[in-house]
Amino acid sequence: MKVDYNKYADGLVPAVIQDFNTQKVLMLGFMNEEAVQRTMQEGKVTFFSRSKNRLWTKGEESGNHLIVKEVLLDCDQDSLLIKAEPLGPVCHTGADTCWNEKNHSSDFLHYLEEIIALRKDSEDPKSYVRQLFQKGINKIAQKVGEEAVELVIEAKDVNKDLFLNEAADLLFHYLILLQAKDFALEDVTAILRERHQHR
Repeated sequence: MKVDYNKYADGLVPAVIQDFNTQKVLMLGFMNEEAVQRTMQEGKVTFFSRSKNRLWTKGEESGNHLIVKEVLLDCDQDSLLIKAEPLGPVCHTGADTCWNEKNHSSDFLHYLEEIIALRKDSEDPKSYVRQLFQKGINKIAQKVGEEAVELVIEAKDVNKDLFLNEAADLLFHYLILLQAKDFALEDVTAILRERHQHR
């Protein structure tokens, strides 16, 4: 990875930090060559702090480190995209992100619901989701039942990968069924929250 540190006068390049799991943008920092090297070597995101005029590892005081999962260089070789796993809130204010957005793994399920909605109205004849919606509610419900049975079967076995894949299949088709009935996952979680409050 050949980063062009000479593009800017201060020798720093911007680094966008993105949650590896939710894809949410967490923060923006700056890195010099030494910060990039330490980030790659230690597996924790390290910036060059312009205010402190030194290397600064995110979470060195709070413990809310950013664990590196992937580092990408842009087409001009002068900015970085770092996909990381945050160990706690990212912003110094205590917010999940520096834009005060919520960042939870459930956000991906919301994103997946949006993708399902797009595929439902897609013109692509090869889209599996589109084909399933065209077959109607009975076929969708049947598919959820089939995936549930397959999950139960795998639950009795010891193959972790097969079990998790069947669990993912069931959840995916469950989201499709909710949309077919004009509901969203939030409608279900609202009921669970209400039940929780009364227990």
